[in-house]
Amino acid sequence: MSMKDLKLFFQKLIPFLKKRGIKGAVKKVMQKLQVIPEKARYIEHYEFVVDQTRVPLNRQEYEKHKDDEVKILNWIIPEMGKGSGGHLNIFRFISNLENMGFHSRLYLYQTPNYRDNQSVIAFLRENFPILDERVEAFWDVRFAEFAHGVIATSWETAYYVSRFDNAISKFYFVQDYEPYFFARGSQYEFAKHTYELGLRGITAGDWLKDKLTNEFNMQADSFGFSYDRDIYMPKKKKSGKKRVFFYARPVTPRRDFELGLLALDLLCKKMPEVEIIFAGWDLTAAEIPFQYKSLGIVEISKLSNIYAQCDMCLIISNTNLSLLPLEVMASNSVAVCSKGENSTWLVNEENAILVDYDPRNMAETLEYYLKHEDELAKIRKNGLEFARSTSWEAEAVKVKEALLKGIAEDGEK
Repeated sequence: MSMKDLKLFFQKLIPFLKKRGIKGAVKKVMQKLQVIPEKARYIEHYEFVVDQTRVPLNRQEYEKHKDDEVKILNWIIPEMGKGSGGHLNIFRFISNLENMGFHSRLYLYQTPNYRDNQSVIAFLRENFPILDERVEAFWDVRFAEFAHGVIATSWETAYYVSRFDNAISKFYFVQDYEPYFFARGSQYEFAKHTYELGLRGITAGDWLKDKLTNEFNMQADSFGFSYDRDIYMPKKKKSGKKRVFFYARPVTPRRDFELGLLALDLLCKKMPEVEIIFAGWDLTAAEIPFQYKSLGIVEISKLSNIYAQCDMCLIISNTNLSLLPLEVMASNSVAVCSKGENSTWLVNEENAILVDYDPRNMAETLEYYLKHEDELAKIRKNGLEFARSTSWEAEAVKVKEALLKGIAEDGEK
């Protein structure tokens, strides 16, 4: 190990050791290695929340392009990682809109890893082939020009969009209620305040639309979900072994890993013959007392077959639904979702199984349907039919109409 690697190792080790009262030893080691811990730059990191610098309207460009038939959209996005589901959904809509009278430009906001446009474009081409090649991409918002609409896509970007006046209309593409991503504290309040910035909401489902309009008096329209028909398709279960899939992500608190784990433990005590399949994260550090298979992070192309080989797929959430329920249905399995308006805007007791946020109720419900296969088969059939009735193209039309309405109304002001 090089001296550089050793320094990095101890920098990561410091917080762990300090918690255990070994501060003096840490100090001596760090002095020997000549490592100075970097101070937390709180003001610098969150200064964008209070920044009042406006990006002014370019009046010449406005007059020149305000009535253009093809509407220009500036999408302000946080930096994307490989396989980012939120970005994938944004890019899916952008690509559909490219064929509906819009042209989009992507601008990264507060990116630590990019300093040129070509690197961004290369990453997008390799990791998000769904994105239409006509879409432009820029590594920083400083390059943003006049557009008919500017669109925030996360709570951080909403602050920037609220200051961006070089557009006719300002929108907020809301896929989840982001304050719930944090404990009740500063970040919770920062995220919550973005719904009071006067942006027009375009939300993933009616739960979010109703929440934003009722609690924050936002103007909002909504779209629904569908699935990728090239990836998710019905397959027959190859064996009679009873299996339950669990979308297990301990690193994402809103996906209720502990609730699901307790429920599956109770189920396996009653039905030890049931095979549990985990996917979504590496669980090697977790001590799990029942028999299971952990697949870790799975390639998207393999998911449909995994779902199809399971009788039920447990997908619980304390915030908005993900796309998984429809993808499970389309694969000819049964989605088991948590009850609540955050779920029932899409799923119901006809096309899915709904459970309380209670391990005992989850376990009892799973056990019941594993022992009542006729009832499970009916829900499976309804789920597949419901999934097939959905369409990303139809949902993109809703987004298109919301954008055109906002641009028309704000253009008259």
